[in-house]
Amino acid sequence: MKKKIYIGADAIVSPLGFDTEENFRMVLAGATKLAATEKPFRGSPFFASLFDEKVLDEHFSSMAEPLKYTRLEKISILAIEKVMKQSGVDMTSDRTLLIYSTTKGNISLLENSGLEKIPANRVYLPILAEELGRFFKCINKPLVVSNACISGVLALIIAARLIRLGRYDHIVVAGGDIISEFTLSGFQSFAALSPECCRPYDAARKGINLGEAAAAVLVTADSGMTGKDRLFIAGGASANDANHISGPSRTGEGLFQSVLAAMKEAGLNSADFISAHGTATEFNDEMESIAFSRAGLSAVPMHSLKGYYGHTLGAAGLVESILSIQSLRKGKLIASAGFENKGVSGDVNIIETGKDITMHTCIKTASGFGGCNAAAVFIREGGANA
Repeated sequence: MKKKIYIGADAIVSPLGFDTEENFRMVLAGATKLAATEKPFRGSPFFASLFDEKVLDEHFSSMAEPLKYTRLEKISILAIEKVMKQSGVDMTSDRTLLIYSTTKGNISLLENSGLEKIPANRVYLPILAEELGRFFKCINKPLVVSNACISGVLALIIAARLIRLGRYDHIVVAGGDIISEFTLSGFQSFAALSPECCRPYDAARKGINLGEAAAAVLVTADSGMTGKDRLFIAGGASANDANHISGPSRTGEGLFQSVLAAMKEAGLNSADFISAHGTATEFNDEMESIAFSRAGLSAVPMHSLKGYYGHTLGAAGLVESILSIQSLRKGKLIASAGFENKGVSGDVNIIETGKDITMHTCIKTASGFGGCNAAAVFIREGGANA
């Protein structure tokens, strides 16, 4: 029998709240911090979800001097610290690993952003991860997963495999991204930014919003570290369709293969709901609808959470996985914010209104630039194949 790999403590740090409970409560209430802003960047207003720097520093100041850390480092440290306190995991053990997922990391260090006192080499992803490792006195060198927007989901899959191989007993998977002028200009160059709150899968969708967040999850073989309601990673897979540097496969091939492989590993033919990527761009949403239809999942309730947070890039997969886990534990389906009228050709069942139902299984997916795709299956113990 395959060893079960459990999800233990978790934490979300976002403009919506500084712990998982607050974030989940706000999302259930339909709240969002997405708003039009010009700051801190030049140019025309854009819709985004940004941290209030003053509030962030108030939360962080009890841990360390805020001026010695970047905004990304601060939110990441806050998330990891909450997981450590909840679980009691020993980060100094050689049987514990830190995995960090991000797309651009400390890219703001390349900009004139008032961070001159912070060593410029922390812009390199391994150096950033090592700084986080030093803060928590990690014995093992942190592992970085940076694979566009599937980074968070892929990091969870990798963590589960490493523990199943016996390399580690516990892995803290953390991830984060912030909005920088570099990131903003990149999406502007694709004409991919929406001038209003994003509307995944809707006929009137106009593009993505960007967001900032960090999240952390304990992945462990120890069922005693999961609390009374145990939940495990039952399957995971990734596939790259290599369609285009930024455009997804028009047939959804990579996502289709990822979902089928993840469900096969989990021993499932379907799930109670899907937490999809749903960026609200024309081609991503269309591709996903086709992939899920091809996988025989048309009737499965599905949502995107981008209407609450915007696209948090390397943190998105972790933030959305944690909220999916909370949904399974509490029996609450989250509505897909911004959706009114179906605007994709694939047959999908978008969740328009939140509801209370008994659930045991979830498929979480992510897709990203370069044709990368990933899918993970979460099962609440006592449910299917548990």
